[in-house]
Amino acid sequence: MKEKKILLNIKNAGICFKRKRSLHRFKKNNTFWALKDITFDVYEGEVLGIIGKNGAGKSTLLSMLNGIIAPDTGSFTNFGARTSLLSLSAGMVGHLSGRKNIILNGMLLGLSKPEIIAKIPEIIDFSELDDFIDEPINTYSSGMKARLGFSVAAYVNPNIILVDEVLGVGDRSFKQKSSKVMKEKIKSGKTVILVSHNEDTIKELCTRCVYINKGRTEYVGEVDQALQRYRGK
Repeated sequence: MKEKKILLNIKNAGICFKRKRSLHRFKKNNTFWALKDITFDVYEGEVLGIIGKNGAGKSTLLSMLNGIIAPDTGSFTNFGARTSLLSLSAGMVGHLSGRKNIILNGMLLGLSKPEIIAKIPEIIDFSELDDFIDEPINTYSSGMKARLGFSVAAYVNPNIILVDEVLGVGDRSFKQKSSKVMKEKIKSGKTVILVSHNEDTIKELCTRCVYINKGRTEYVGEVDQALQRYRGK
């Protein structure tokens, strides 16, 4: 049997934030560990679910996996995979137009400028933003931003898609369309890391699951076992 290829390795990773008491001063000894001890691997072609209660550190973990935050303790190794974080809270550059944000995000994900420019018509068509695409992002509603972010992720085609509670965004018709595309990618062998509180979604789509509790890995393995531990907390 062919050995599975490891794309990401996380070993005893911890991330610490300092809480401010004013704009320029920090409270003494007032640090917050969003992650304390996280350990697991991500394999090529798997759909890995991440579950945990609110405040468990799931979104911080996704930011680390996307290379936005580095661990303060332990290690995180990316073996050359290109990742894309799909999240309703994922920000873009507000003063730039939707079109320029497409180019910027595509290049950040490793495409050349000509490659991402060639994909712009498809991305605009899928996003249904039409004439708004040349307006600044800071004039968009949150739903419009999410639709643009989803459309970029759908067409840039990174090695690993990181999904933070988003399988459908926008109005009803766009939710159906985006959810269908996302599920097709998941079932086509694309590597996906999915954060969700929806147990049915985790059971339907995930091949393995990580349960984290208060910033620590408590279980890595079978989906049903992870969900049982999640329910028991």
